[in-house]
Amino acid sequence: MPEAGYIPIPLKLARQGVKDMVRISDARMSGTAFGTIVLHVTPEAAAGGPLALVESGDTIELDVGQRRLELCVEAGELERRRARLRPPALSRFATGYGRLYVEHVLQADAGCDFDFMRADRMTGTAPVQAP
Repeated sequence: MPEAGYIPIPLKLARQGVKDMVRISDARMSGTAFGTIVLHVTPEAAAGGPLALVESGDTIELDVGQRRLELCVEAGELERRRARLRPPALSRFATGYGRLYVEHVLQADAGCDFDFMRADRMTGTAPVQAP
C-alpha cells in the first residue's frame, strides 16, 4: 500500500482556529503523523471505490462507533460520476511484479496480500475472519 502523506490543515481553516480535520485515505500511514485519520478505506479509489467519486464540497459522514463512512451524495449523482470515471491505466504492467500486483493484491480489508498466497487458497480451508 502507498504511504499516505501528512495533509496539513489548509491555511484558510487554520486562520479560523481549526486545529484538526478528518483525513480519509485508501492508503496507510506511519506513526510519524497525527490527527484524525481514517485509513485503509476499501475498495480503494484505483479499483473504483467510492473515494474515486468524491468531489470538492461533498459531505462525508463518519460514525466511528458504528465503523461507518458514508459519502452523502444522491445515488443518481454517484452513477453520473461513476460513468465519467476513467480508471488508471494499468496496461503498462504486462509482466513481472507490477502485473502480479495489479491482478492479485487484495484490498486492505483482506490484508493487502497476494490472493494466491492465502492459506485458504492453498489448503481449501475457509479464511480466518478478523474479530
